[in-house]
Amino acid sequence: MANAPNLESAPQRLAAVGGGLAELESFLEPDALRDEIARLEGQMGAEGFWDNQEQAARVSAEHSRATRRLERWESLSADGEDLATMLEMAEEDSSMAAEFEGQLTDVERRLAAFEEERLFAGDYDGGDALVTINAGAGGTDAQDWAEMVLRMMMRWAEQRGFDVELLEASPGEEAGIKSATFRAAGENAYGLFCAERGVHRLVRLSPFDSASRRQTSFAGVEVAPVVDEVEGVTIEDDDLQIDTYRASGAGGQHVNKTDSAVRITHRPSGIVVQCQNERSQSSNKETAMKMLRAKLLEAEERRRAEEIAAAKGESQDVNFGSQIRSYVLHPYTMVKDHRTDVEIGDAQRVLDGDLDEFVRAELLRASGGQ
Repeated sequence: MANAPNLESAPQRLAAVGGGLAELESFLEPDALRDEIARLEGQMGAEGFWDNQEQAARVSAEHSRATRRLERWESLSADGEDLATMLEMAEEDSSMAAEFEGQLTDVERRLAAFEEERLFAGDYDGGDALVTINAGAGGTDAQDWAEMVLRMMMRWAEQRGFDVELLEASPGEEAGIKSATFRAAGENAYGLFCAERGVHRLVRLSPFDSASRRQTSFAGVEVAPVVDEVEGVTIEDDDLQIDTYRASGAGGQHVNKTDSAVRITHRPSGIVVQCQNERSQSSNKETAMKMLRAKLLEAEERRRAEEIAAAKGESQDVNFGSQIRSYVLHPYTMVKDHRTDVEIGDAQRVLDGDLDEFVRAELLRASGGQ
């Protein structure tokens, strides 16, 4: 029979949970959240609400987010309040200790996930993310690495519960990809993915080198918020060069018979976006325009950050292009984040999409929390 859990540290852990719940309640303001839900329900019940489908979708999504947040808080708060009673019972009856330990651990985990959301203070952090992976220096190895990074990022997004849609992928000549873009849709997707923005470095024995020499490869990750409009940026039709081409890769017979894929070049900025995942040219164009707005917003945010840094006389890196993490597969295995010094020895687990520890540490660092 397994030993009962040790309850010595339980009072301290319980006190920490109580403090965390109090801080979280102050941050969430549940009463204000209930008022907001009621206001949105009033809008949704108004006559003609569904006549404007786009506005109705936004209000409905906002209502769903607020309702989910309130339900999560109420469930967490109730379970947290039960812990004190459960501890008393466990101290009197050792057979209850395992149940108490399980409940306490679960509440701690859920509280940590909720506290993570307090780190999202940006205007676009709560929305969807447009994530682009580009192969860097390293030839075929880099293109293979870029595909590995794409798989890692998409798996992590799926594990976080996001809806993931691959919008475009340009295959490499021999293996991997030159670039790819996907959309991660869900609460705080942009805020989370911002922690992955930068250059990812791989060190391994090259599978494409007949001599199996060690190779260093790079892949860049760009992240942009998905928005309907970009304030202060007007997209003129004359500024756009729109090209159509035949989509490559999987997608059914229709994709291979028509020039449905769309590439849009924004001449003033030089930004190029493309989409080939939809079956119709018009749908691809619409998605590509959303991608362009996101990229233009990212560029505008970068410009503002550079201006602020210059005004303050700061020399900090604001180009979002610095090397953020190294993945070493030879002569040892280790993944190390250069911003936070977080290290994980199980590289395969990371490559399979377990990025939470890296992301949480970076969000804390960026917010000044560590």
